[in-house]
Amino acid sequence: MIIRCDNCSVSLQLDESKIPSGHFSVRCPRCQNLLRVQKDGSGKGLSTVDQLAASQPAAVGAEAPGFAAKESDLQINSALRQLMTALQTDKTAATSEDDESKPRRVLLCLGDKADETAKLLAKSGYKVYVAQTPAQANERLREGKTSVLIFSPDFAADMGGAAVIQQKANSMYSSERRRLFLISLEDAGTTMNAHDAFLRNLNLIVNTSDLQQLPLILNRALGDYNDLYHYFNAACGVEAI
Repeated sequence: MIIRCDNCSVSLQLDESKIPSGHFSVRCPRCQNLLRVQKDGSGKGLSTVDQLAASQPAAVGAEAPGFAAKESDLQINSALRQLMTALQTDKTAATSEDDESKPRRVLLCLGDKADETAKLLAKSGYKVYVAQTPAQANERLREGKTSVLIFSPDFAADMGGAAVIQQKANSMYSSERRRLFLISLEDAGTTMNAHDAFLRNLNLIVNTSDLQQLPLILNRALGDYNDLYHYFNAACGVEAI
């Protein structure tokens, strides 16, 4: 049986005779990531093709009207600014300059609230991706363009979804973790409880009862976060989230 690590993408060969029935876990020898595996209905492990198919990036869930056109205009304007800078300074290249109004990309790792949340954020101008499995979420994060991740306890529960997301965040280097704004959408938590969020290595907690105000809460929280790291980002030459 061949499985694929959803963290480092290494392929692992397992002895069929030693594989237990049903769900089981195995640790990746390369990155020590804990993989949750299951056999198919015939009692055999999932094929390599099935494993790779399950590791596709999270699909676009929803986006604001005109997002593609706006993104294209931003790219054109950025290219024109670079050209003007190069002509003015007699250089052949210029540093990329991103527009502050560039829509943010949000990755949703949610259960029952996925569709509702996607529509809310899309109406507020966010580019939204919806993951069905931890592997899809990991592939989308691998692109490095998604800076906001919202997850819930009921995300892919049979695959340990919420635990996998939290484990990935906990294993990130500080430079990577600073570029990911991690939000837990849950029934029990208190919205914007900074102390609880800090203890759990989260950036924000939102109670499901406040879901309709999520765009407003998120904009405020991201604004405060970017203000906090304004000078640090400027010194490192990176853009705000």
